[in-house]
Amino acid sequence: MEAQPEIFLSVIIPLYNRPDEVDELLESLALQTEKHFEVLVIEDGSVRDARSVVEKYRDRLDIRYFMKPNEGQGFTRNYGFERARGDYFIIFDSDCLVPPGYMAHVLHRLKTDWLDAYGGPDAAHASFTPVQKAISYAMTSPLTTGGIRGNKKHVGAYHPRSFNMGISRKVWETIGGFLLTRMGEDIEYSIRIQQAGFKTGLIPEAVVYHKRRTDFLRFYKQLHFFGRARINIYNYFPSELKPVHFFPAAFVVFLVVTLLLNLLPVAGYRLPVWQSLCNALLAVYILLLFTHALAKTRSLKVAALAVWASIVQLTAYGFGIFQGVWKQIVLKKEDRPTYYSKRSYK
Repeated sequence: MEAQPEIFLSVIIPLYNRPDEVDELLESLALQTEKHFEVLVIEDGSVRDARSVVEKYRDRLDIRYFMKPNEGQGFTRNYGFERARGDYFIIFDSDCLVPPGYMAHVLHRLKTDWLDAYGGPDAAHASFTPVQKAISYAMTSPLTTGGIRGNKKHVGAYHPRSFNMGISRKVWETIGGFLLTRMGEDIEYSIRIQQAGFKTGLIPEAVVYHKRRTDFLRFYKQLHFFGRARINIYNYFPSELKPVHFFPAAFVVFLVVTLLLNLLPVAGYRLPVWQSLCNALLAVYILLLFTHALAKTRSLKVAALAVWASIVQLTAYGFGIFQGVWKQIVLKKEDRPTYYSKRSYK
């Protein structure tokens, strides 16, 4: 039996003002059991650069460091693709930690059941704060948008997400890189990969510990951005906007209606049946969230915070959906943070 050629991996990390985060990520990469990979750190116009951090790993990693003007994460990944030496490109966000067996799991899957592009799940690390663990729950739970994004059983075709994503060199050579630099750039890219006939899938063992945001205000802003990004994708691929994607928007409407029903008695109006029904539904949902989070996290504190994180997530995403629909579909205006490549679609 003929031996399979070795697959050389190129890890590409876009970076913007996060030297401490990338230090932790590089440390986790230095501890990989499989060493057949290089690392490219691309500084995207940062004021606080990570050059000194990268220098610490010269003797532990095959690592290269680049600086470029600020263009956003999508085009920064393209910059890395153009300079990578590998047969396969792996993208991480700088706020990820990678378990020691990650590269070994990926290479095993590619050698036994090839994928032209893959994504991996995310989880909470034991070192995360309770708030980070709660946010991680909200982003992965089947009771929130975690049930419709970034997992094998979500609605429609599986779309790898760029915080933990890999593509073959052939994919890049065939369809190029990201055409958007933010606002749903990874979903747009995944759809184009699939439309070009490439095989995509989830590698369940390719888990990363994704820190995401460290407080609820930043988490709200991030998820609001995600909601707008979902509508941005609609502008390119209308069929990819499914009814289930409007669940957060429906949740916002439900919350507003419930609040109004509880305020009506103060104004002298009463709708006791509807008020009781909405309050009961909200209470049941909160109880489900708490019970499920407690079973997953084994912590009363994290479970309680997870309820709030889930409500923040759905509310932020829902308002983002509303803003995106109003601005991009009704008013037909370009959303300000969207940047496009000069390349045309193939």
